[in-house]
Amino acid sequence: MVEFLKNIYFNQYKILGLLFFISLNSTGQTESTTSELCSPKTILEIFKKKDSVYAVKPTKNNFFLIIPAIGSQPATGFFFGGVAQYTFKGKQASDKYSIANLGITYTTKKQWLVNVKNNILLNNNKIFLSGDYRLYIFSQPNYGLGTDIIPHHSKQNHFNVDSIAQPMDYDYFKFHQTVSFEVAKNFYVGGGINLDWYSSINDKNLDVENAKYTYHYTYSQEHGFNNLEYFLSGMSLNLVYDSRDNQVNSTHGWFANINYRFNPVLFNNQQYSNVLYAEYRHFIPVSAKNERYILAIWAYGQFVTRGKVPYLNLPAIGWDQRSRSGEGYTQGLFRGDGLIYLSTEFRFPITCDQMFSGTVFTNFVTASNIDNKVSLFNSVQPSAGIGLRILIDKKTRTNLIVDYAWGNNSKGFYLNAGETF
Repeated sequence: MVEFLKNIYFNQYKILGLLFFISLNSTGQTESTTSELCSPKTILEIFKKKDSVYAVKPTKNNFFLIIPAIGSQPATGFFFGGVAQYTFKGKQASDKYSIANLGITYTTKKQWLVNVKNNILLNNNKIFLSGDYRLYIFSQPNYGLGTDIIPHHSKQNHFNVDSIAQPMDYDYFKFHQTVSFEVAKNFYVGGGINLDWYSSINDKNLDVENAKYTYHYTYSQEHGFNNLEYFLSGMSLNLVYDSRDNQVNSTHGWFANINYRFNPVLFNNQQYSNVLYAEYRHFIPVSAKNERYILAIWAYGQFVTRGKVPYLNLPAIGWDQRSRSGEGYTQGLFRGDGLIYLSTEFRFPITCDQMFSGTVFTNFVTASNIDNKVSLFNSVQPSAGIGLRILIDKKTRTNLIVDYAWGNNSKGFYLNAGETF
């Protein structure tokens, strides 16, 4: 692993060094005076008339954004569509911004992806809603369980991730919604409902008659699940702490969430299970002169603590609420009975007017496989990357983000609105 990390960082050190040089050179003079000498400017203002840019306008407490979704990654191939995001807050000065977004995407693999997400604060931040709804006509390869599926020194051995991929088509409906109420300053307690339904599962490499079995079929047979369709439904207890100044683009504060899910047997082909999800985000200013130098930390763990869940509902990289984890790896590449993820980002300004910012980051993921006695931290897969941030709304501090990441035998390009976390 150490050798792999050296390859990533030494191959990319010129790019990272250039970004640091640009950022320090462009902000060094403003730090010696005051940041007020350079007022924020969005990329959209370039296309406005000069008079309209400096005209006094009433302050808005909302921002509606529609951007095209265009890109490519191994899980979907080339994809295109659109994302609509609404950021808003109440009229009181202490109200924090809320986010709701809708994304519709079609891919060259004939996939339809409809996503609805919400993280909403109501009643002067006293009620916190968090939801994740999905309707997918989907295909995604399975790669087995655990992070040891990519062996050490894999490049020297000419290993290719595609060699362990097993293609699968399925439809997926997801409805997760929590409601939490403030019981002390920044601390919330609540509950939620959760439904996951996987149907029309077509495991393309499966040939039972000729004893050609797949990861999905073997797991389903061992743990008593139908390999063609299954449900997972339940309720959850939710504990949240949130002291972030702005959930769109935080400069300080921290966020923690503990969600414990209970899945009773309500339908056929179900088993009782409990799943624990714990998440932590921390935003640390590292410069007394410029708050835009930030060390950001994101860690989460998801664990099946009791019983068994269907294969596709096991914790997997890239399946968090906003599908932002695991940059550098294809979605679903690492999956297991338990999964721990850590991401660290250093965020820095490039231009004084905040129009352009940058980031360098590293990610680490480990997943277990109880059936093969592979424990957490038995294998850890790292990645690293660089990113560009383009300001598109000053009030909400909404950025258009462009990231490129390198993982172990994997890489990816990402285009989104709002910070990665």
